[in-house]
Amino acid sequence: MSRPGIDSPDHRGRTGLDQVGRDLRRNPDVRVRDVELTSRGWHVLRRTTFDYRRSDGRWETQQRETYDRGNGAVVLPYDTARGCVLLTRQFRCPAYVNDHPDGMLIEAAAGLLDADDPHTAIRRESIEELGVTLGSLTHITDAYMSPGSVTERLHFFAASYTPADRTGAGGGLEEDGEDIEVLELPFTEALAMTRDNRITDGKTILLLQWAALSGPFAQQRNL
Repeated sequence: MSRPGIDSPDHRGRTGLDQVGRDLRRNPDVRVRDVELTSRGWHVLRRTTFDYRRSDGRWETQQRETYDRGNGAVVLPYDTARGCVLLTRQFRCPAYVNDHPDGMLIEAAAGLLDADDPHTAIRRESIEELGVTLGSLTHITDAYMSPGSVTERLHFFAASYTPADRTGAGGGLEEDGEDIEVLELPFTEALAMTRDNRITDGKTILLLQWAALSGPFAQQRNL
């Protein structure tokens, strides 16, 4: 019988989804036994069975589920002359389900790489979500945001902007179900929002802390 996503194309034209991770050999203390495809929605859920050698030398068999949504990029546009940053607000169903009051999260603009490199992807997302055309990008770091279950590695960027760089309305792509509000906030207010839980998004907190500690607003003494 044909198995979509494994030996026949699924709804996104993908095959071999159960092969990812089978040939990993980088860690001699991990031996992959099997990879099962447990869900193949827009993103992919797998169950990996592997042997793991503990620090005392004993081998044990473990299973872990991994959610593969691809890698992404995020950016903090800043205007030091006016002391502002550009952020977004949009509804996030998972946060709403997990006790967020209304699911409307304030975040730095971000998106999946898809087939693009990180620089190209974040420029695309900045135009779509913020309506801003970015110039030079500063790479901050790469980080795994939830390594216990999610494979995603996020590429962090910052970029200066001016009012002249706001070339569109932003708001995201309606065909992707996006309805994004663009927020231009004083940096001091945005940083304060990370302290009183008005901003609870991890990637955004990281970028705002970077901007305050070693980034464009590090010289301000009234933070």
